[in-house]
Amino acid sequence: MQLQRIDMNLFPVLEAIYTTRNLTRAAEQLHITQPAVSNALARLRRTLGDPLFTRSPTGMAPTPLTESIMPRVQEALSLLGASLSEHRHFVPQEARKTLRLSMNDMAETFLLPRLLEVLEQEAPGIAVESFQVPREQLVKELAANTLDFALDIPVPTSPHIKQQRLMSDRYLCMLRQDHPLADSASLTLEQYLKLEHIHVSSRRSGPGLEDIALNKLGRRRNVKLRVQHYRVAPLVVLRTDLALTVPASLAQQYSARLFELPFQVPQMDWHLLWHKNQHDDPANQWLRNKLVSLIEE
Repeated sequence: MQLQRIDMNLFPVLEAIYTTRNLTRAAEQLHITQPAVSNALARLRRTLGDPLFTRSPTGMAPTPLTESIMPRVQEALSLLGASLSEHRHFVPQEARKTLRLSMNDMAETFLLPRLLEVLEQEAPGIAVESFQVPREQLVKELAANTLDFALDIPVPTSPHIKQQRLMSDRYLCMLRQDHPLADSASLTLEQYLKLEHIHVSSRRSGPGLEDIALNKLGRRRNVKLRVQHYRVAPLVVLRTDLALTVPASLAQQYSARLFELPFQVPQMDWHLLWHKNQHDDPANQWLRNKLVSLIEE
């Protein structure tokens, strides 16, 4: 039987009759009239093709079909009630939900250990899924509620998307400690351009912020390796003569030689994005505040 053919408003009536075993008491429990209960039961009988209840000396006795479906019906009604209650009054310790985040591997490294530590203590029923959604798909996923938040650089979005700036991160050039240029006091533009570089991007092609800045100077660097993830790139630097232009917050985690860039590159701004439909949701507000506070730390 197709679920869309069933009037879901009838199932609370079914549950009330099952609990009270009496049409009048079911009506009182639901705050409706007894004829309205009888009418709802008649509609359910026609829809399901079963009497559902039969009269007996002890009241309305459930049929085998009713007995078989009631545990699931009661579970579904309970889950729906809990969801509606959570929407009105979010209690972190009682929450049961999955938080879905879009971010890259660098953001995962910074955020997830701290986030899971907080959730374990304050909201143990919240699970977390982290994956990276392409920027052109972010608006669609947030609108469809298949994604709760995105951590990304500021990108053009629709008026339906809310965003908050979290932090800024400047770029540095990273070389291994015993690189031939490691003893230099600073790095010149010509030295930078003579190096072979690692470029980090989840896309198969396209420039980075440093490439765009060099293009404005009429210059171009030599990209030797293109990788998807920031976490693997420093490991390559530590074993080769390749250079990596990388956010300072990541570069400073490694024992490497770090140089200020010899040209101007805009800082990397991290933004938190969410859909405006979720803006006033208590659960979204609580999680949003936690994410912001963790990043600010």
